Amino acid sequence: MISASQGRLQDRRPLSIIDIGSNSIRLVIYEGLARSPTLLFNEKMLAGLGRGIVSTGKLDPEAVTRSMEEFRRFRALSDQAGAERMYVLATAAAREAVNGPDFIHRAEDVLKTEIQVLSGREEAHYSALGVISGFHPANGIAGDLGGGSLELIDIDGETIGDGITLPLGGLRLQDMAKNSLTQAARITREQLARAKLLKGGQGRAFYTVGGTWRNLARLHMEMTNYPLGVMHHYEIGIESAANFLRQVAKAEIDKIKGIEGISKNRRSLLPYGAIVLQEIMAAMQPSKIIVSALGVREGFLYSLLDEAEQKADPLISAAEELARLRSRSVDHAHELVEWTGKAFSAFGIDETRDEARYRHAACLLADIGWRAHPEYRGKQSLNIIAHASFIGVDHPGRAFLALVSLFRHEGVFNEAAPEIRGLATPRYLERARVLAALLRVVYLLSAAMPGVMPRLKWEHRGNGVLALVLPAALADLYGERPAGRLAQLARVTNRRLVLAVEGGPSISVK
Repeated sequence: MISASQGRLQDRRPLSIIDIGSNSIRLVIYEGLARSPTLLFNEKMLAGLGRGIVSTGKLDPEAVTRSMEEFRRFRALSDQAGAERMYVLATAAAREAVNGPDFIHRAEDVLKTEIQVLSGREEAHYSALGVISGFHPANGIAGDLGGGSLELIDIDGETIGDGITLPLGGLRLQDMAKNSLTQAARITREQLARAKLLKGGQGRAFYTVGGTWRNLARLHMEMTNYPLGVMHHYEIGIESAANFLRQVAKAEIDKIKGIEGISKNRRSLLPYGAIVLQEIMAAMQPSKIIVSALGVREGFLYSLLDEAEQKADPLISAAEELARLRSRSVDHAHELVEWTGKAFSAFGIDETRDEARYRHAACLLADIGWRAHPEYRGKQSLNIIAHASFIGVDHPGRAFLALVSLFRHEGVFNEAAPEIRGLATPRYLERARVLAALLRVVYLLSAAMPGVMPRLKWEHRGNGVLALVLPAALADLYGERPAGRLAQLARVTNRRLVLAVEGGPSISVK
């Protein structure tokens, strides 16, 4: 076992997955099996195994040769990273080509492990599990667009409904249409007529999975000057999506801002991905498009978890891990969760389910920037949180989490990061200021160490006065600085607040 640095979780054992797709082959090495998986290493090659399969029925011979060379490298990288287990999954091209079995046999010899060739049903199932694992909860139709096939499947919470596999992967569609975009639209429309489940998605979300659609989403971000470069849970409105896809489907991609960031091998498939998404929107009439960064690989990992682990909140799991890795005291972070919950109750602040989850996560993340220079802790924490590989949180929620840490370090009325503040809803922005103001009070009483917060209490003292009361044994913590922070909290909440010692003095802060 390779010794892990303190920047890694000590109870994790690395594992790797190789995903053999019709267009790309990817190696992903994970820190370990977890509800919110963390990548140790990630590499892909655009092999194009499925190119020409419609006309020849075989995997592209040059791509096969290149793949075998890369498999040797992937095996060596997996071993170098200390992966204790390797899983290899193969999808449409390998299962459909006449020389697929021979390719798989050769690949197994090189990789020294068994390859699981997924059926269309299995591929759709794991793709659905990937979406289920990444959203809290998902509700709509998920579509996984690969190089050889399109998997469509209905998802409602943890329930997987009807599904279908269609021959509409980018490479296959390009081959079937003989490079004609008009023909591609006709073929797509005919194939989607078989997908009766799309009618059940009307007014619900459509979740896009796969590299082609992720690249389209990245271009849409560039075109709209979107301020947060995080792909997972990026949402596109129907009208905006329609206008954008119309331009891409005309193969006018060279005129689109940001196209230089897309590899040339990917660019030729973008119009076909746009056409498929256009036709899905026409047939389904979804409420919005949501990008999922998780797909078959992550769904497969999710299937390996036990039931209790699957039911864990992925956002809270990831925030807990960061607290363990970066905060001064994870016990203090847990006390913050409970104490702020009681404070919200005392202040009469109601919370939705997601708001409670986000407050919980924000408390776990509140101290991850403490090693930075004091003048930069807020900005550093904001950047880490806003761009972290979190799942189970939408972009307004990300903005809330990031702003809580910014305000906690730099003041609740700080006007930095306007682009992130613009992503937060007015309610989230208000809640972020309130939560940060509470954190600013209690950090001056706890010194970021556990043991104090469980002994503090809120008392209603009549005439609208709310007191934060220290026990007599903690009277020495009483002073002007925490009283000043309580005054800020009073301004944010428009309440009359008092800092008091049990049986002793009090300071009225408003």
